[in-house]
Amino acid sequence: MKRRPRRSLPAALVAVILLAAGALVAVTAVQMLLNEPTWISYDQAARTLHGLLWTDTPVLAAGIVAAALGVLLLLCAVVPGARTVLPLAADDTAIDSGASRHSYRGTLRVAADVDGVDGVKLKVRGRSLTARVRTERTNTTGLAEAVEHSLAHRLDQIAPARRPAVKIKLKAARSQS
Repeated sequence: MKRRPRRSLPAALVAVILLAAGALVAVTAVQMLLNEPTWISYDQAARTLHGLLWTDTPVLAAGIVAAALGVLLLLCAVVPGARTVLPLAADDTAIDSGASRHSYRGTLRVAADVDGVDGVKLKVRGRSLTARVRTERTNTTGLAEAVEHSLAHRLDQIAPARRPAVKIKLKAARSQS
């Protein structure tokens, strides 16, 4: 199970741009039908476009921008995004199971909150898990190991398909004396 996010942001941006362009054309057409002053003069736009050649700089720039946007949208559609569901190890009872990224990170954050820890920030990236641990303790001996042991125990319980390497970064508010 490797669910990927939908491509809703690029699709929404394209839809909003096309909606705005369509609305502008519709408003201009209605203004022309009612013999009102238009926002965009059709005659001036037609004269300007008729006077351009394919070799002119504005035409070349517009072509480059259109091609770049097309390639960008194509890449957004083809390149996979970050997984929204992380696969868990398959056993006899659950052939296709997974955990959402949010719940996975939340469960590990709770596990990292051992005695003496004041705050935990987790980054889960592919094959690594980085825990930034804050503490108010002056003596931090053994705290990083306790957090790492707690995270390892929770990872054993969750059993992800690909177990991440755990890295602990400990930050004490006060220096050791």
